[in-house]
Amino acid sequence: MSRVGRQPIPLPDGVTVRVGEGEVEVRGPRGSLRQVVPPGILFEENDGVLSARPAQPADRSASKFHGLARSLVANAVHGVSQGFTKELDIVGIGYRAEVSASQVVFHLGYSHPIQFDVPDGIQIAVDKQNHITVAGIDRQRVGQIAADIRALRKPDPYKQKGIRYTGEVLKKKVGKTGA
Repeated sequence: MSRVGRQPIPLPDGVTVRVGEGEVEVRGPRGSLRQVVPPGILFEENDGVLSARPAQPADRSASKFHGLARSLVANAVHGVSQGFTKELDIVGIGYRAEVSASQVVFHLGYSHPIQFDVPDGIQIAVDKQNHITVAGIDRQRVGQIAADIRALRKPDPYKQKGIRYTGEVLKKKVGKTGA
């Protein structure tokens, strides 16, 4: 059995779980998520604790997804109760961002501003025109949106300009030495 899969998932106050055929629906104060569960993994709720187990412990094809299924449902429980955030920094002279309605407009040194549509279920906030916070209840979507924003202008290894995750450490490369 998986060490990760054996760990119980505590359910915070206000979070309800409905276990269905091949899926787990989690509802909480921030919203609801439906997580598809790999076949052969069963979930049980007992006294405010959710636990995962393989339907047939001897079957290796089902038990290899045990830890994955548990982690996906645990992320859904955490998302509907507390949510997930990713923070990015914009570095560079003249580089900035601003939120307008359902779009974020980036000025990143190109000849034109870049308009980024904010998808449903995701909140994007911009502080001081150079600090971006992406928040939501789905961990995968929050991470993907943050990666999409970072891809608009990846950090340059020579001048260190671009969009980077907060706290990301970059290796600075040495440029050519002119003769």
